[in-house]
Amino acid sequence: MVKLVLTGIWVCAITLASVYFSVYLATAPAPAATDSKQSALELVKGETITVPVIGDGAITGYFLGRISFMMNKDMLKGVTLPLTEMTTDELFSLLVGNKMVDLAHIKSFDPKAFREEIRKGMNERLGGEYVADVMLEQLDYLSKEEVKENSAGQPKKLGAPVKIIEGAPAEGAPAPAAH
Repeated sequence: MVKLVLTGIWVCAITLASVYFSVYLATAPAPAATDSKQSALELVKGETITVPVIGDGAITGYFLGRISFMMNKDMLKGVTLPLTEMTTDELFSLLVGNKMVDLAHIKSFDPKAFREEIRKGMNERLGGEYVADVMLEQLDYLSKEEVKENSAGQPKKLGAPVKIIEGAPAEGAPAPAAH
């Protein structure tokens, strides 16, 4: 009988200790390294831009995109950047000049490489490590025919835009307009 009572007390003590340590570890504060990194970054929201796609010497369609950046707060202090114009120029270079998005092989599009190219290009242009992360909020393609039919007010069946990337909008960003 004594063995049974001692075994019960032992099991209760082990159970209480394991619950205490699991709650203690679950509520422990996160490491300070990630907090300092996040606090050193600032969200710079991008605007929706339109980049024409040129093929065979003519415009064949348009890329619609919205890209935001996580930028270094310390480097941005006191600096006025024409970020919208620089983003537009960088996207023109990537989408038109480098042909990073091939509509014939859209499945081979690599968003990670695309983000890295934008980040690298923006940092080279700004002359430092200003951009820490690139967030693709939207990247769609509309053909020239779809744009013409839509602007002419013809109630024809329009194909949906080709969704290349669709992410969650950045915090505080305006919701995309419904078409």
